[in-house]
Amino acid sequence: MEVPALLYKTPLYQNHIAQNARMVNFCGWQMPVQYDGIIAEYLACRKKAAVFDICHMGEFLLTGDLETSGLNRVMTCTLDNMKIKTCRYGLMLNEQGGVIDDLIVFRLSEKEYWLVVNAANIDKDFAHLKKYLSLEADIKDKSTQTGKIDLQGPVSREVLEIIIPGIEKLKYYQFDLFDIEGESCIVSRTGYTGELGYEIFLPSEKTKKMWEKLLENDNVKSAGLGARDVLRIEMGYSLYGHEINDEISPIESGLEKFVDFSKEFVGKEALRVQTGKTPRRKIIYLVSDTRRAPRQGQKVFTQENKEIGYITSGTFSPEFQKGIGIALVSCAGIEESDKMLFGDSKKYFAATKYQKPFYKKGSYKI
Repeated sequence: MEVPALLYKTPLYQNHIAQNARMVNFCGWQMPVQYDGIIAEYLACRKKAAVFDICHMGEFLLTGDLETSGLNRVMTCTLDNMKIKTCRYGLMLNEQGGVIDDLIVFRLSEKEYWLVVNAANIDKDFAHLKKYLSLEADIKDKSTQTGKIDLQGPVSREVLEIIIPGIEKLKYYQFDLFDIEGESCIVSRTGYTGELGYEIFLPSEKTKKMWEKLLENDNVKSAGLGARDVLRIEMGYSLYGHEINDEISPIESGLEKFVDFSKEFVGKEALRVQTGKTPRRKIIYLVSDTRRAPRQGQKVFTQENKEIGYITSGTFSPEFQKGIGIALVSCAGIEESDKMLFGDSKKYFAATKYQKPFYKKGSYKI
């Protein structure tokens, strides 16, 4: 498949080509969607370990006091009780309460923070931070200098501790600095698959060697965006541009637990209006009655064929052997029944509302 030359390439591009990966345009990057097949790569992550190229993600280094820099006001989550070498998931909002981005904050030291943002939002996020941070804050975009590899799966710890001794001490949502070929690099116990796993941040030029070293282990298989999407949908995890965007609030998307209303933050007043009453719409989860997978953009209907929303993400679930999906629907419409339909004006498919996560056997907290 030919990919336009103007797209960005990660440091692992040639490795993907050598592995005969099918490449696609993802947020302006040439990324592997699959190597040997989505199901095989999915099973590698659920059963053993899979390695993902995530070098397209953005990384910012912020130096400054938490309060006076303005960082605490930019994020919806509580940051002032974060311990050094811990991570925290949160959101940045616009004044209307829509989500600018969801990201993970790493506390490197008393006055240093590492922000990991979505690839599609790097420029937008940086501009948003510059707008709301104080002049005291020093923020640098480290995205082009930073490589990122994710190793995920039940055996990821035993695989990685051979290469990076000491990672076995990390608890969920903790990180530390480890020596990788003479460089001090962040390794965190985080991920987006529902399995035990680690995210490795290292200089771009060191990424290729780490990738190849991990794949020397017979328990590790390279996995693409296709498997990653199935894994995250089975966990009911939101993806920017699907379940959240500039016009969908955390209340509507079911992410209110990542909002601390006891502090001030950008977009708080808009969210306050939404709290204490039934939102106009909300994110729900559904299982198809058949193997037919819902697809992003398809409409959702009541059993009486009344349109109530649309599919934000969908896939075939190897766990259920059925299609599963996430949808944004009218609260008034969905409360009538757990049964619904999805599709278009030509053909409807039956589905049932479900409580996330779809996959309940994940190893991420072991």
